[in-house]
Amino acid sequence: MKNNGLTRISSQPIALAAVILVVLVAGAVSIAVWRSYTGISPEPDRVVAVRQLQARTAQASEQLVEKTKGLEATQQESIDQLQVVQDQLQTVRRLLAAQQSETRRLAEQVGSLTGAIDGLRQSFASTQASEPSSPPAVRKPPNRTKRSAAPPRKRANSRS
Repeated sequence: MKNNGLTRISSQPIALAAVILVVLVAGAVSIAVWRSYTGISPEPDRVVAVRQLQARTAQASEQLVEKTKGLEATQQESIDQLQVVQDQLQTVRRLLAAQQSETRRLAEQVGSLTGAIDGLRQSFASTQASEPSSPPAVRKPPNRTKRSAAPPRKRANSRS
């Protein structure tokens, strides 16, 4: 018998479509009557929700723009500070190079002075070696005789 029921429904498709259409129209009319009777309509709520969402989106966008500007300012400050440090480093390198060259120059001067002093020492040593080695004259102390009445003489200080 089940086959009979399916065959009967499938043989009258227009009637089936009409019944489905009547059910859908009845449902739509009942929803419209219920909304008008209760006064609740989801459209204004949706409009409010959309406006709130747009306001939040705009606020978030403004915050992102402000944070981006802050990051750009911070980045620019960091770049400026880095440039100052690089300039200072370059100056220090130049000063260090100048100091190293001055140190080399002074070391060369000290080396040449040391060579000159060694040359003078050798010259002085060779001059002393070539002089006749005579024993230094030894002064004999003066003979003093005892004088009972004469007081000793004082030496006069000679000032130059």
